[in-house]
Amino acid sequence: MLKRISALVLAGLTALAVTSCGSGSGGTTSASSGGGDSTVTMGFSQVGAESGWRTANTKSVQESAKTAGVTLKFSDAQQKQENQIKAIRSFIQQRVDVIAFSPVVESGWDPVLKEAQNAKIPVILTDRAVDSKDTTLYKTFLGSDFIEEGKKAGQWLVEEYKDSTDKVNIVELQGTTGSAPANDRKAGFQEVIGADTKFQIVATQTGDFTRAKGKEVMEAFLKSTPDIDVLYAHNDDMGLGAIEAIEGAGKVPGKDIKIITVDAVKDGMQALADGKINFIVECSPLLGPQLMDLAKKVVKGEEVPTRVVTEETTFTQDQAKQALPSRQY
Repeated sequence: MLKRISALVLAGLTALAVTSCGSGSGGTTSASSGGGDSTVTMGFSQVGAESGWRTANTKSVQESAKTAGVTLKFSDAQQKQENQIKAIRSFIQQRVDVIAFSPVVESGWDPVLKEAQNAKIPVILTDRAVDSKDTTLYKTFLGSDFIEEGKKAGQWLVEEYKDSTDKVNIVELQGTTGSAPANDRKAGFQEVIGADTKFQIVATQTGDFTRAKGKEVMEAFLKSTPDIDVLYAHNDDMGLGAIEAIEGAGKVPGKDIKIITVDAVKDGMQALADGKINFIVECSPLLGPQLMDLAKKVVKGEEVPTRVVTEETTFTQDQAKQALPSRQY
């Protein structure tokens, strides 16, 4: 009898030790509701904190993880691909249930995604895509249609100048070189305006999606290209930085130089309401709830769409005034 009791005690202690090891965590995590064996652990690698949009996106992911009972291991790549690759490899070593990340650039992901696949850890792309030809390396891509965003920007411009025969000089502030939104927003915009030769992009340069860089590049544009009719900025933050440069040059943003941006964050919407920006194409950062839903499904082995497009709109000045009071980001 004593031997049987000792064996039962030993078995209980062993089970407790195994449970404790399984519930441990490394790196930065956020607390999750729920628990037990049903808890999903997600490794999430964010691009960085380069804009108001990105800050809102991070907040959406973190808050949604708590609401959904998902344990989140969060990593900030500071806009460097090598940091994201290190983070993903760390998540693989930690045996998370699912990995999600917003790629800094489109290329160069196959080796690390193959490592995740070999470890049988599903991957979800959020906000930005990769250019891998092997689509089995990730389960789904959740985010906006960047080409469509570029087209919407171009369509507004074509409509704005439909009665004009004069040449329209455009300068373009691109997002991070090699990133999906930069590539696609440029391509969509060019596809639409390219049908009319009066539209000419006279200068284009990356502003890295930041307000400071947007201001710096716009200052250079104003010096090298004095006759600018339109600015197309790939996000609000670069556009807001450009507004500072335009005003510093003694010009009136929204009048002397018409401005089109993408995102629709509060600061951008306020500038639109004030008439300093003329048109904004929305790109919603609030992907958290959809991401958590997809994560739980792929961990369970359920089928999910390979592409999930977020629903978005566009804003004029009057529409911005109406939307601002209830704007979440």
